[in-house]
Amino acid sequence: MKRITLIGATAAVLALGVFTAINTGAFSSTKAPIAAAQAKPVQPLHVHKTASCGCCGDWIKHLEQSGFAVKYTNHDDLSNLKAQYGIGNQYQSCHTGVSADGFVFEGHVPAKFIRQFLNEEHPDSLGLSVPGMPVGSPGMEYENKFMPYQVLLLHKNGRVSVYAEVNTVHDQF
Repeated sequence: MKRITLIGATAAVLALGVFTAINTGAFSSTKAPIAAAQAKPVQPLHVHKTASCGCCGDWIKHLEQSGFAVKYTNHDDLSNLKAQYGIGNQYQSCHTGVSADGFVFEGHVPAKFIRQFLNEEHPDSLGLSVPGMPVGSPGMEYENKFMPYQVLLLHKNGRVSVYAEVNTVHDQF
């Protein structure tokens, strides 16, 4: 009898855990990273964008859903700001995020890589960039289309290296 009770109790605990995981989205491919992301505190990001850009707002939503505290400022022109942060023309996109430590996140950089970067040491780096606006990147979702892209590491000396390869939509989360 005790063995049956123990097995029954274990099954009940497991069932409750599975029920909780399902109801909190822990088994969902889109919500699992969000729950994990919210467990780790991160620095706030200040996003600089233009008022008319819809994909910038979608990228901000992606960051917020991933646990980032985001504030934003609309600008008429971002070229001076990008020059101030040392972002070369070939690495620019439509918006620029800046961490409390002054690191830049240019374009549609997935929150996953921002968090990873901020948890690492990068004393010789400006930050990360996803140049252009790759279809399927966070904020640039369109139907079920996806275009592979690279997340670039911008160095203070002007050098650039590949920080991450994003070959599938799932690589972003």
